Amino acid sequence: MKVQSMKNSVVFATLAVGACVASAQGQVNVICSVQAEWCNMIGTVYTRTTGTRINIAMKGSGEALAQIIAERENPKTDIWFGGTGDPHLQAAEQNLTLEYKSPSLPQLHAWARQQAAQSSYKTVGIYSGPLGFGYNTELLAKKKLPVPKSWNDLLAANLKGEIQVANPASSGTAYTMVATLVQLMGEDKAFDYLKKLHKNISQYTRSGTGPIKAVARGESTISISFVHDGPGEKLNGFPVETVTPSDGTGAEIGSMSIIKGARNLEAAKKFYEWALTPSAQEMAAAAKQFQLPSNQSAKNDARIPDFKKIKFINYDYARYGASAERSRLIAKWEKEVNSLPR
Repeated sequence: MKVQSMKNSVVFATLAVGACVASAQGQVNVICSVQAEWCNMIGTVYTRTTGTRINIAMKGSGEALAQIIAERENPKTDIWFGGTGDPHLQAAEQNLTLEYKSPSLPQLHAWARQQAAQSSYKTVGIYSGPLGFGYNTELLAKKKLPVPKSWNDLLAANLKGEIQVANPASSGTAYTMVATLVQLMGEDKAFDYLKKLHKNISQYTRSGTGPIKAVARGESTISISFVHDGPGEKLNGFPVETVTPSDGTGAEIGSMSIIKGARNLEAAKKFYEWALTPSAQEMAAAAKQFQLPSNQSAKNDARIPDFKKIKFINYDYARYGASAERSRLIAKWEKEVNSLPR
């Protein structure tokens, strides 16, 4: 099915379900940490089907956590949707989010339920996606560069200035990279690797999706990013392909949390339940986003990465989702890696 027709069918079907909903159902304030097209579709469909006004602020997961911490005495957000799971776990640890055990939990994949359980039900997994590399096929061919297939391949001298990745202080994607490498290689070897990689980085972007967008538009040759962000760029006509490293990689568990002290708590719970339904999760592919949905009944688009063909590390979400560990690793990266000349 073509994406546009799929998008229309999802929207129209959902609108039909909500045609009888009363027009005035209050409001809900959402920080949305997925890509803009998905956030915008959620805003449009949810408002029209429920009558609830949804106010969406789009922020990367690192920035979202910083805002929620800053507003802890007077929360302006009701619910935080999407973005890497580590910051959601940190918010739970810091008692910034509300315990809520959804009746929909039995419908979810085990990894989504585990995310909920280890946070004492203060967050839940809504999708998952593997970390890997994006590359511009035209630039690789023009520069006669091979497709990178392992983490070590990114250290090649002929890739100096050819790679973009986000800054782990502001991006959950980049923090997932650091935590993945530490678990894959051991901390000392991982930081030696990151220092060598630093020489080949042209820019550390603020957002985790920034690097693959730069690759798509020919501003960079290679990105370290979540591979589910590649197919959407390809659908837009850009020469982008993705690959996961043969020596092992991590995956994000995109999560959702209700903010403690939410002004519109009942509206937040209703949005939460809606976001866990198969029909809501299938909207991701309609918005050209190809993560694996957490609801086992959701239909998976063919462009969603096949998890059975990817070599995953046994990512310790509890340890690397803890505030102290995240802060320590980011501070170490800033001191030992980001401070180096390139």
